[in-house]
Amino acid sequence: MAKGITRVLAQSYPGEIGLHSRDIAKAQNTISNLQIDARPVALKELFNTDILIHTMWFNDALEWVDRYRAELRGKILVDISNPFNETFDDFTIDFDTSAAEEIQKLIPKTTVVTAFKNTYWVVFDNPEFGGIKSDIYVTSNNEIARKKIIGLLKPTPFRIFDAGMLKNSRTIERMTLLEKELATKAGNHPRVSFHLWGIK
Repeated sequence: MAKGITRVLAQSYPGEIGLHSRDIAKAQNTISNLQIDARPVALKELFNTDILIHTMWFNDALEWVDRYRAELRGKILVDISNPFNETFDDFTIDFDTSAAEEIQKLIPKTTVVTAFKNTYWVVFDNPEFGGIKSDIYVTSNNEIARKKIIGLLKPTPFRIFDAGMLKNSRTIERMTLLEKELATKAGNHPRVSFHLWGIK
């Protein structure tokens, strides 16, 4: 996911996107292999930005935001995670919450925005299928932050939707479970995404 998101954003914002890894050489190597205009970012400069997009598994993200809650204060954190169980056939949280909401609870001074919840890594190579674009649903309890991320993603080759409040991530995340099951039956997993028909 990190590679796909970095590549798509770097194509829209050459020279403005950073990629963080605990191993800075690995980040540089990834950028070189992707042949994009981006820069490796070390931990000491990671929080010198207003917007961060994490690509960690849900449980790892919980630990990470708890560790860096002071550094994340006042930032926008884009959450792309889904709370999968070990067999990827269900979630580890109940229906009355979402990964995004659980992360937001840990960092109330940070604005959590969601995106790419239904987008599998292979879709970034070509976000269209039969001429139909893949949708990205953006949620947040902060309307200004939500619109800021929508604006950031508009130049990318996806259809971007304002999906409202963070609680809507409960539905959006579980849509990922459904699309995985349907695509597996059809033999097309993981190349699957959503497109809401009838809306331009």
